[in-house]
Amino acid sequence: MWRSVLAFSALALAGAGLTGCALNKFERRDPWRDQAEQMCLSRKLVTTTEFITPAREIDGPGPCGMQQPFRVTRLGNGTVVLKQRMTLACPALSEAEAWLADTIQPAAELYFGQPVAEINAGSYACRGRNNQAGAKLSEHSFGNAVDIMSFKLADGYVITVKGGWRGTEAEQGFLREVFLGACQRFTTVLAPGSNVFHYDHIHVDLARHDPRGLRRICQPLIKFTPQIGAGGARPLSRPLPPPRQPAPPQAPVDVEEDDPYGLTPMSQSRSATQVARAPVHHQAPAAYTSALPQRPLAPRPPAPRTASALPDEPVGDDVPLSLSPPGLSPGPLY
Repeated sequence: MWRSVLAFSALALAGAGLTGCALNKFERRDPWRDQAEQMCLSRKLVTTTEFITPAREIDGPGPCGMQQPFRVTRLGNGTVVLKQRMTLACPALSEAEAWLADTIQPAAELYFGQPVAEINAGSYACRGRNNQAGAKLSEHSFGNAVDIMSFKLADGYVITVKGGWRGTEAEQGFLREVFLGACQRFTTVLAPGSNVFHYDHIHVDLARHDPRGLRRICQPLIKFTPQIGAGGARPLSRPLPPPRQPAPPQAPVDVEEDDPYGLTPMSQSRSATQVARAPVHHQAPAAYTSALPQRPLAPRPPAPRTASALPDEPVGDDVPLSLSPPGLSPGPLY
């Protein structure tokens, strides 16, 4: 009898230990999280609507959750549908709305002549970084992060992060504008090339990489000149946060030195091989195509589609835009 009781107790304790390891229940909730939520709410940076509704506090398991979650079905005052409902805390939601208004929609108009109508994105999930059991909890565990997989334009044309990062000229330009715009607002931005876990989506969050939140991680390093705001100051829906310094690298950094379109998709036209792939359904119009000479598309190869590298020729004195210092570290990110 006692042997059975002891065996059952041992199994129960082992199971509890494994569960705690998987969810990292022993990790403590940092005080700054609640403070950031309260500050955002007191400043009324999120407006409740029929598409953004407050929900009950999420408390656990472990330190997961948030004081005031918001259930979100649409962004941009109802103009942008979310393919799946998001649950976010006030700080991440307010920055996501500003990112949409100040960068994503202007980039869509610039490169495709129409706005984004739907976004496929993920949000709250109580889990370790990169879904690794026992890892430090992801910012998704606190409603403080968003993963974007794709954008659908008003005419139904879909730009996926996985295919578009090395896709058509317009897709590459659009996604890089979106990426750099995120780096101005969020403290962590990871896109394809940052590490093996982010090959198909853009991850953004408001983690604190130092006690005062003055550092950021923005990867990969890219060679690209943004066109949005190139003409000078432009009105913003909400002021940008103070400029942040690069945080120490926490994963292998990929420096993008083979951008097939040079520093900007609006640079000179070199050859038809610059177009890495054609859209599946139709060629979406780009804002700059009317000014460029028409050129035939390269035939689509049967092998995996990758962008061709630039010929060996100098590109002035320009160097890749460094958003984070190069280096290596064994830990995975987010």
